Amino acid sequence: MSRTNGMNYAPQGKPSPVVGQGEFVFAAMALDHGHIYGMCNGLIEAGATLKWVYDPDPVKLERFIKTYPYVTAAASEDEIWQDKEVALVAAAAIPNLRGPLGVKAMKHGKHYFTDKTPFTELAQLEQSRAVASETGRKYSVYYSERLHSESAVYAGQLVKDGAIGRVVQVLGLGPHRLNAPARPDWFFRKEQYGGILCDIGSHQVEQFLYYAGCSDAEVLHSKVANYNNPQYPELEDYGDTTLVGDNGATNYFRVDWMTPNGLSTWGDGRTVILGTDGYIEMRKYVDIAREAKGDQLYMVNGEGEIRLDLGGKVGYPFFGELILDCLNGTEKAMSQAHTFKAAELCLLAQAKAVRLSV
Repeated sequence: MSRTNGMNYAPQGKPSPVVGQGEFVFAAMALDHGHIYGMCNGLIEAGATLKWVYDPDPVKLERFIKTYPYVTAAASEDEIWQDKEVALVAAAAIPNLRGPLGVKAMKHGKHYFTDKTPFTELAQLEQSRAVASETGRKYSVYYSERLHSESAVYAGQLVKDGAIGRVVQVLGLGPHRLNAPARPDWFFRKEQYGGILCDIGSHQVEQFLYYAGCSDAEVLHSKVANYNNPQYPELEDYGDTTLVGDNGATNYFRVDWMTPNGLSTWGDGRTVILGTDGYIEMRKYVDIAREAKGDQLYMVNGEGEIRLDLGGKVGYPFFGELILDCLNGTEKAMSQAHTFKAAELCLLAQAKAVRLSV
């Protein structure tokens, strides 16, 4: 397993191919966020063949090719769009450009796999919904805090198996280290990154819908603030939201850019799932003052208390399922409705947010 302490998070797992070499070809472009490496790692480990990469920035391109030396640099986007062998395009563009790029990919007959957050405006979401329906192409999203965390994957199986009964509440904590000197200019511009609830809040909304089994939810209230970074007036370094699902389950999540330098990794991300017969806590990236590694899961139910160290033991099934969904027209990895609903709710939370006076 590979974890990074800086702004990039690029997990690596054990190869678990669902297709052979050349049976599912993809390209990478728009290398604006380091999550592109985790996205590509997951697809490659599931058997996908990375053929092309394109980015106008030679520095980003050089780093990518150094990581994946067998990839071919495209001279332009068009070279990728015109290659009929390419089934999927993976991209981590500047957030406000992700939706438009996805529309372009789908209209060229490609499935699209984007970093979160997938949209910064509701109009982008509605356009992508329409184009996905018209073309039959998938608009998939890298909600990495669930999809690329073995404790999160295993928690989903425990919930499915009824280990804690009916889920009634999900608590999500998503702290991140700011590391401002390493951030690009767009990171501090609201129009481009969309706001903290739109951005890292999208992870939390998706997890709530998944673990609680909701197909929809209502945003009860949300708040944002810039407590500690007046030099970046458009940055929101704190946000929280309360949701209630269509099945009565509730959710509270908090996201922030306040991880102290003394923490051994970029953020102490945690999720707590309360059920009628027990509860689960995931310490995804670190178990502070105890284990420097993440993927620690704690559960209490009628049978007792357990702690599981899940790193390297579960894998990341989403990527193989996504490949097979693209090939077979199925929805085992994540339904299109779920993908878009998580995006919609984080946009609504952002739009409704009260900005706190600090």
